[in-house]
Amino acid sequence: MLSYLKNLISANHNGNSPEKSGEDSEKKLQIATCALFIELAHSDDEFSKEEKELIISLIQKEFGLDTEEMGELMILADEKMKKNISLYEYTDIINRYFDKNEKYKILKNLWKLVLIDGRLDVHEEYFIRKVSSNLNMEHKDLIASKLEVKNSMN
Repeated sequence: MLSYLKNLISANHNGNSPEKSGEDSEKKLQIATCALFIELAHSDDEFSKEEKELIISLIQKEFGLDTEEMGELMILADEKMKKNISLYEYTDIINRYFDKNEKYKILKNLWKLVLIDGRLDVHEEYFIRKVSSNLNMEHKDLIASKLEVKNSMN
């Protein structure tokens, strides 16, 4: 499976579309979503154990992955993040395959990730605002998702 996922990354990096290269859109979406979460976790220069555990939990719940698949996905997403130039690469994939409700769910999960340590870093907030904009979400959705997560944590 690891080689299959690496092929997805390299095909996407070479500009091939899923239709042209026969890629599995679900795997591509998993990589983009996971890489986005990892990038956010690193945005405040602290990638805590709690953040890593939450990312694993959220991704496994969203995509129904077992422990081995999740481990491989984390490695590949981390590699993808290190090679990536902009958030657009991730959000473009998410925009192609997720509807507004699914993108709203991503926003909520991003807020859960940044608020897990009980504080909101300015870099984290900027990151989520940028992602929200790239996902073509309205400002009211950004605020609503934040409030929904904050209220659920109390």
